[in-house]
Amino acid sequence: MIIINARRLYKILPALWLLSFLFGISNSALAQNNEIRAIEDSVIKIYTTQAAPDYFTPWRLLTPRQSSGSGSVITGNRILTNAHVVANASYVQAQKHNDPRRYQARVVFISHEADLALITVDEVGFFSDLKALAIGDLPDPLQEVSVYGYPIGGKSLSITKGILSRVEQQIYAHAGAYLLAGQIDAAINPGNSGGPVIVDQQIVGVVMQANSGGRAENLGYFVPPSIIQHVLIDSEDGAHDGFPDLGFRTQTLDSPSAKAAYGLEPHQDGVLVIKVFKDSPAEAILQENDVILKIDEFEIADDGSIKLSEDLLTDYKHAIDLHHIDDSIEISYSRDGKFNTATLLAEPSLKSYSLVAGEQFDKIPQYYIYGGILFVPLNMNLIKRWGTDWGRTAPVSLLQARNEWSSPERRELVVALQILAGDVNLGYHDWRNWVVESVNGEPITDFSHFASLINNNETEDIVFENKNGYQMVINHEDAIDSESQILSQYRIPAAHSVGLFEE
Repeated sequence: MIIINARRLYKILPALWLLSFLFGISNSALAQNNEIRAIEDSVIKIYTTQAAPDYFTPWRLLTPRQSSGSGSVITGNRILTNAHVVANASYVQAQKHNDPRRYQARVVFISHEADLALITVDEVGFFSDLKALAIGDLPDPLQEVSVYGYPIGGKSLSITKGILSRVEQQIYAHAGAYLLAGQIDAAINPGNSGGPVIVDQQIVGVVMQANSGGRAENLGYFVPPSIIQHVLIDSEDGAHDGFPDLGFRTQTLDSPSAKAAYGLEPHQDGVLVIKVFKDSPAEAILQENDVILKIDEFEIADDGSIKLSEDLLTDYKHAIDLHHIDDSIEISYSRDGKFNTATLLAEPSLKSYSLVAGEQFDKIPQYYIYGGILFVPLNMNLIKRWGTDWGRTAPVSLLQARNEWSSPERRELVVALQILAGDVNLGYHDWRNWVVESVNGEPITDFSHFASLINNNETEDIVFENKNGYQMVINHEDAIDSESQILSQYRIPAAHSVGLFEE
């Protein structure tokens, strides 16, 4: 028989408890370190040389600049990163964790609207010792996440933690798309872009540029799993289809008077259709003043939100974003108080629903020089050339055009951006940023139409006119005769952009 002294046992037990507690902490720390090591080799540093076009002088490139970002290895020997990390890239390299060598990489797929890109390294053996990370599910609100990446200010991998604080539709900073985004309460610095947001060794987000314009502190944003999966599926055939757009625009119905005016009962919710675009999936089905009540299984509240879960609300557009091109989308709507259902085919977005096309990347700008006048199409690339504070510094007339809808008859605006001074344009040397509405009285449809009107002109003079009636008159023969001299004087390689007359 073993007899234990009670007083002695009373003294020993606390020590045993302490040892057990410390042993538990040690095991937990060891497990955490093993988890970190399993992930860190899958996080890649990306170096990029980027040379973007200069939309003020569209035959030139801006000075090349070097930048860096982060990415993570996923299935298929691919590295998932941000589109803005490799946009307008002329040279891309990838560097593995604790490996000083940089390997040449190439972009295999890019979605600028989702700010996501896939790159790969062709060198044999690059991926042989790297673990492909799986794409997980969206974390719950207030759940802790880890952010991996290579922020500026050092060469080593950085790991930070934060809490998922919000999930909702946001305007993505890179290309201005309105998509679901996650927000965490941790600052994310340049260089972190493209790095993975991790929970349980799975990617639950991709870090992206902040869209707060520098006004928010200690906040980071990421592309959530649903958007990542959408892009991965889109990439399977190598052709970028993007997110569908059904071709209608709405406003909220918060007002009880407005709801009643459009035939809704007080308990009914929905959003009011204010615009249906021609040649869109909605054109033959919806009308202005219809009320959209439901998309698929998502009921739409009068503020335009849908419920993703008990804790998450976001804009109803996300119900459309979940679909791929050629999918069927079920909608329920009310017209004059009568309930209707319809099936719309998910089709690619039209080129632009606005007179001002969104920002484009990896493309050559269009331009046409005639009579020493530099004509360009109006788009967000041009507007953003006025700098980071373009909302205040760009010409008001160009900014206001963003609020105008496009139509088949008027798809794009043309700007007389600057005058390359010469005898042919004497009297107009100080004209700048002038929106041209018509050429010899014919309204302009888009930039290609504008160029063809000039190229096919047979009149003595060409008269450019704006919407207020102001005119700019150029003698056609003088414009042709002076072309080579003006191009030589201002060191411009060609009178128009490549492919302008091939479209």
